[in-house]
Amino acid sequence: MSEERELLRSTVAALVEKHAPPAAVRSAMESERGYDESLWNLLCEQVGAAALVVPEELGGAGGELADAAVVLEELGKALVPTPLLGTTLAELALLAADEPDAEALEELAAGTKIGTVVFDRDFVINGDVADIAIAADGQRLKRLPQFAAHRVDTMDLTRRLARVEPQEGTDIGADPGIADTAAILLAAEQIGAATRCLDLTVAYTKERVQFGRPVGSFQALKHRMADLYVAVQSARAVVNDAIAEPSATSAALARFTACEAFSKVAAEAVQMHGGIAITWEHDIQLYFKRAHGSAQLLGPPREHLRRLESEVL
Repeated sequence: MSEERELLRSTVAALVEKHAPPAAVRSAMESERGYDESLWNLLCEQVGAAALVVPEELGGAGGELADAAVVLEELGKALVPTPLLGTTLAELALLAADEPDAEALEELAAGTKIGTVVFDRDFVINGDVADIAIAADGQRLKRLPQFAAHRVDTMDLTRRLARVEPQEGTDIGADPGIADTAAILLAAEQIGAATRCLDLTVAYTKERVQFGRPVGSFQALKHRMADLYVAVQSARAVVNDAIAEPSATSAALARFTACEAFSKVAAEAVQMHGGIAITWEHDIQLYFKRAHGSAQLLGPPREHLRRLESEVL
């Protein structure tokens, strides 16, 4: 990782640590808009989070997909609710248009407008708070000048989803594979969440005592946690490859491995924490819900696995 990208990571991590502790995350997910607007402003003003993939001449930072992935991974670690994923995808869709809307891109990059991309109209990321929406069907991109959005209550309260009822859209160009980019960015977020979930579990097993010893000292649990570490790091390597060389195949592989790793870590975290893990007061239940909610977003793992069949048959 470059020095600049590592600085970006550490800056976001510091903001999250200061402004998004567990209590703040819970407050944000229960708020009217589903995210902390003051934190969103800090991310946009101090980090330029919403401007990363937008060229400098259009008011952005002129960064790369990897920069956005770094920020989403750090936000994913703490399950921080923000409209960054949807906004970034909307920017990439507008940039792929035959005639990019410079004004809309500048507003999205500044964080003053929220964006989203509609893949499945029933589950649209931050669709109920979006100002700019693009529909992508794998073939064409359509700008939705008007649309009705209704919040959808799901198991994962840390990610706001909505049902969007679009009216007639305006064709703006060919779809360059926005769904694949979404899969890669979501996979990066999943890796961040899986990493923190495992860290919390390891820390808990060092504190929880049974038979006069921390349970983390038992050989059986050591082996299980070592297996989880390998699963997360292996998935991270696959996701990093996809970020470096995006394609339909690398995106499907990244999503599948990230889903599998995060789901495995979350399930084991519940087991190792015991009964406390499924109580509302404990944060592990939030990671468990995020793992299963994210796995179904943008198509479940089995769909991505089917896309890989042609590569091995």
